[in-house]
Amino acid sequence: MNLHAAAMGAIAAINPLVNVTVQFSTGDAIAADGKPVPSYAAPVGMQAQIQPLTARDLRQMDGINLNGTERAIYLSGALNGVVRVSGKGGDLIAFPDGSIYLTTLVLEQWPDWVKVVATLQNGA
Repeated sequence: MNLHAAAMGAIAAINPLVNVTVQFSTGDAIAADGKPVPSYAAPVGMQAQIQPLTARDLRQMDGINLNGTERAIYLSGALNGVVRVSGKGGDLIAFPDGSIYLTTLVLEQWPDWVKVVATLQNGA
């Protein structure tokens, strides 16, 4: 039973779902000058629940030195932050207004859904 789907329906009545586009990190490609360049899979459409970070989220983030505009984002499925062991960067989330957020930290990962911290990217 997907409890997240049931809860999301009730939450969406107050805080509507947002259609976003997710690009999953595939690691780095090497540019002609030898520098690594992040590479991503083709965009996938999803619905997201965007919320401000809670005090608990902020305590969990303490010490990872994030700066900027962060959001808590709930999505069905799985996303990744930076996974150094596999050489992948965070996944990208594009909002309808054109802003791009980078998944910087996975706060909760369950079989059917994920809660991530995403940071607004410069130039977005």
